[in-house]
Amino acid sequence: MKIAILADPLDNQRAGVHVFTRELITALIQLGYADRLLLVRERIDPELPVEQLAVPNIHLPIGFASLRLFFIIPYLLRRRKEVVAVFEPAHFGPFNLPKRIKRITMIHDLTPILFPQYHRWHSQLLQRLFLRAILKKTDWVLTNSRYTQTDVARVFPFAQQKVSHVYLGRHAAFKPTCNAARIAELGIKLPYFLNVGTLEPRKNLLTLLAAFELFCLKNAGSNQQLILVGELGWKAEPLVQTLDNHPFKTRIQRLGYVKFTDLPILYTHSQALIYPSEYEGFGLPIIEALACGTPVIAAQNSSLAEIGEGAVVFFPTHDAQALSEEMEQVVRQPPPKEPLIEHAAQFSWLACASGFMVLMDQLIGE
Repeated sequence: MKIAILADPLDNQRAGVHVFTRELITALIQLGYADRLLLVRERIDPELPVEQLAVPNIHLPIGFASLRLFFIIPYLLRRRKEVVAVFEPAHFGPFNLPKRIKRITMIHDLTPILFPQYHRWHSQLLQRLFLRAILKKTDWVLTNSRYTQTDVARVFPFAQQKVSHVYLGRHAAFKPTCNAARIAELGIKLPYFLNVGTLEPRKNLLTLLAAFELFCLKNAGSNQQLILVGELGWKAEPLVQTLDNHPFKTRIQRLGYVKFTDLPILYTHSQALIYPSEYEGFGLPIIEALACGTPVIAAQNSSLAEIGEGAVVFFPTHDAQALSEEMEQVVRQPPPKEPLIEHAAQFSWLACASGFMVLMDQLIGE
């Protein structure tokens, strides 16, 4: 019996869902479950030791992506009698499957429903059109935190009895990693604050820029830099304009997308990760930074308060003055690294994968 994973995020994303899908599959293979998996994706990776079914996503003619998702993939899976469950890691499906095949849907957050103003119109529309029906038909809803689990049960009460959570993990590469030469190659001057994530309105970066301005004004002798790691997302125009007009713009650097191997180095050399997001289903950069021994200052909301409790310094979400004061405090008196690293150690991809398989076996009756 096989569990099919709709693994398109491996091929068409570089953000959080891509990381989740990649790390979950990697951990499942490490735990010895490779022979029970079937990855359905756009193209086959010959280096991945697991069965893969390639269903190319042809962008023309218009509508093929929907045809592929709603009909071609379900048709191919129905023909595979050994497939007993299908897992959708990007919370949009699975669709059109017979009752013999269990459906499991992953919900990372409900931002398209709770914060529609921060999403493209078609993303809002698709979620409003399909998400309720998806959750009604799915056999189980898996979330990435207690907070997201509670959100799902609150917004969709009918799903309350079929929703649970499994925490995400952190890659073993995230550990204290000093490499001053690489920092110089990236054109970064020390010292610096760091932010990691897609540059989009929900990440509340305007509050960070306001706090950085207050910090620079109060600490006139400082040469502190602010490094933004991540690609521009949707509705980023106000952020770009604010960056262009920022009085300390020469001390702010946008790196864009960086190589995975550079992230531990960037975290390690940072004085703090600043994570002011208005809402997160989990917040992977927090765990990654803590695993590198880097202090984290985050907005006190959503799952951030849950994931970072006891290790992260929090501030009121839109209070730039409070954030700037915490930035000053972490510069004056950095916390010891060991407790931060120990906190991050409790989040493991192997534990995530193990919890995932326990759920799968319960659903399919093994």
